[in-house]
Amino acid sequence: MFSSKSKDTAPAAPAPAAPLPQAKRGARSAAPSIISADLVVNGTLTSTGDIQIDGRVEGDVHSAGLVIGDKAFIHGEVLAEDVTVRGRVQGSIRAKKVLLCSSSHVEGNILHEAFAVETGAFFEGNCRHSDNPLAEDAMHSYDRKPATASQQTILKPTGSPADMAMNRPAAASTATFAPLKTGA
Repeated sequence: MFSSKSKDTAPAAPAPAAPLPQAKRGARSAAPSIISADLVVNGTLTSTGDIQIDGRVEGDVHSAGLVIGDKAFIHGEVLAEDVTVRGRVQGSIRAKKVLLCSSSHVEGNILHEAFAVETGAFFEGNCRHSDNPLAEDAMHSYDRKPATASQQTILKPTGSPADMAMNRPAAASTATFAPLKTGA
């Protein structure tokens, strides 16, 4: 009925456990820290792991991974390895990977290694590729880099002098953009 075991045989060694998912990601924890929808944070959030924000943050957010939920709002700088934006951000984003989902609303500059935008996303600002967007001086050099003469544009109003004096728009078009002319 039962198979008999010899007393001389040793029990089989257990199979080695599979590595935990967090082992691939370094020191990041398995579960993200969550800022719930009813929470307002004033100040800087810093984490070596992942953060999910569903509430409001008035300050900077620095983390390994960041998910900004549909109803979330961040007013400050975002600095992370991987950022997914579904909600609203007013401020700069510096990340290796940035995804602006269809429900996102971003007003600010984005410095990135990889950048993707879904149809329907709102983005107002400048974006620029960088080999190391998380470097300390990366965003400062981006914001302060002077434009060359060929990159500068000026606004030249069109219309009659009377319209311009009374600050009225011209009938057809209100402005023409042209590069600055330098030299001769």
